[in-house]
Amino acid sequence: MALSYVLPIRAAAPNVSPELIDYLRWLSTRAETIVVDGSDPATYAIHERAWGSLVRHVPPDPTLVTPMGKVGGVLTGLRLASHEKLIVADDDIRYDERSLAQVAEALDRAEVVRPQNFSSPLPWHARWDTSRMLLNRVAGGDWPGTLGVRRSALLEAGGYDGRAMFENLELVRTIRALGGREEVLLDAYVLRRPCSTRHFWSQRVRQAYDEIARPGRLAFQLALLPAAVALVSARRWSVLGVAVAIPAAAAEIGRRRAGGRRVFPASASMLAPAWLAERAIAAWLAVGARVLLGGVPYRGRILRHAATPIRELRARLRPAALPEPTEARRRSA
Repeated sequence: MALSYVLPIRAAAPNVSPELIDYLRWLSTRAETIVVDGSDPATYAIHERAWGSLVRHVPPDPTLVTPMGKVGGVLTGLRLASHEKLIVADDDIRYDERSLAQVAEALDRAEVVRPQNFSSPLPWHARWDTSRMLLNRVAGGDWPGTLGVRRSALLEAGGYDGRAMFENLELVRTIRALGGREEVLLDAYVLRRPCSTRHFWSQRVRQAYDEIARPGRLAFQLALLPAAVALVSARRWSVLGVAVAIPAAAAEIGRRRAGGRRVFPASASMLAPAWLAERAIAAWLAVGARVLLGGVPYRGRILRHAATPIRELRARLRPAALPEPTEARRRSA
């Protein structure tokens, strides 16, 4: 396929597992594969010896370094890519023949493409996180660790804001602000290897902080905790039971959409109420971090910017789309 695949990575320890090496070997025969490695020099050298011969292995361009290091890696890969069709993916993403072809084909119709992740294997925290994916599948689609994008569209936008914590939302909004089309592929399932339990816990408040970029969702999540407390205080057990059943039912609808039952376990639907309870608490902690710290801690610094509202991006990227003032307006001005 005429396809470029950009993998930004920044590893605290060398990532030389045979499983990753086999994936890069397979991938390099199907797409131009560019690994932009922001690891320290010693780790970079180990990566070069382990899989540098399989892919194009480069450090991030120093002029493109961003607070969210992934974005600088993506923009470096964007400059180096040879093909119009571009896939951006985290290092825990594993495409197969079908999903790779689905995203590549969709880029004939849209400027940015959002497939769906599923986790394997399924330790408890991956099953827990799957419930989040299922709820998202009934509310506009999940936000995976990978996107497809047309290189020319992202170049026309001048890249995207590397301050944004919710970097995939920032990329999609940037393309849409230019008039680009987004396609959500509910039936394109891309495997994601689960993170460690320790990393999972470290992401609870940080992921909730992303919703500052989507005020409607944040308001809903903030309302959950006081609503639950009010129901318990009033001993409205039947209403509380219905409130617990609704997210489980919604998650099951998401699991059944577009053949999802073949990759998502039924047990994940049952965990949806528990995930919402976690988010109800984490949302308040995220708002507290915004008020008290000015942002959320991330790799030793405080980052404030979740993502840019699309109206701001449209005003910034498409000034020519604004109507010219009439002669009368010029005179009155």
